[in-house]
Amino acid sequence: MASISSSSYAGDVSASEAWERLQAEPKAQLVDVRTMAEWNFVGLPDLSPLGRQVHCIEWQAFPTGARNPGFVIEAGQVLADPSAPVMLLCRSGARSRAAAIALTEAGFTQAFNIAGGFEGDADDEGHRGNTNGWKAENLPWRQG
Repeated sequence: MASISSSSYAGDVSASEAWERLQAEPKAQLVDVRTMAEWNFVGLPDLSPLGRQVHCIEWQAFPTGARNPGFVIEAGQVLADPSAPVMLLCRSGARSRAAAIALTEAGFTQAFNIAGGFEGDADDEGHRGNTNGWKAENLPWRQG
């Protein structure tokens, strides 16, 4: 399998770097590419302190894992400016990296992957949310 270089999208940022960018740049957007089940049961980033909301667009369907063939079209419907920064988030940074590549191929010039994602990497006991990512970096989020 060929590896994809980071030049195929704008690059990786930490959750804290993404939050700083969202605070500093009013046109910057956050797209959460996890599944509806994850949004409902695990939680979502909370952008209300910035007066904005997270765009929720599944990259893959649950439970099949099939890729959402309409992802780029759905993203284009909510992301009006393809030159504005787009921060993409999933559980740990894998799906959001693929989504950043897809958006870049579709003409979005600043599609960033949030490395570590919402829950981050698993710790030594197999639990997420303690090592890195949105929750571990104590950024605003809500559940339910």
